[in-house]
Amino acid sequence: MRRLYHRSAAALALAALAVAGGAARANDIDAGRTKAQACAVCHGPLGVSTQPDAPNLAGQPALYVSAQLRAYRSGARKHEVMSVMAKPLTDDDIAQLAAWYAAIRIEATAPR
Repeated sequence: MRRLYHRSAAALALAALAVAGGAARANDIDAGRTKAQACAVCHGPLGVSTQPDAPNLAGQPALYVSAQLRAYRSGARKHEVMSVMAKPLTDDDIAQLAAWYAAIRIEATAPR
C-alpha cells in the first residue's frame, strides 16, 4: 500500500510539472515574441532572415537556439553583431527567445 501511495504521489507530481511546464512555455513564447523584435532587423519578424548572412531561426529547436545564444554571450562563439546582442541577455531572456523561435512552424516543399 505504501509503495502504491508513493507511485501515485510521484505520478501526480509529474503531471503537475507537465501542466506547469506547458503554462510556462506559453508565457515564454509570448515574452520571447516581444524580445525578438530586436532580432527582426536581421532575422525577420517571424524568424525568416531578411539578410543574406543571417540564419533563419524559425522552427529551430529551443536547445539549439539557447546553446548558440549562450555561446555568443560567453564569447565561445564570435560574431561582431551577435556577440554584442547576446551579451546582456539573461538565462530567462535566452529561454524565452528560444521558445518563441521553436514555436514558429515552418513548411518545406520539394522542388518540382
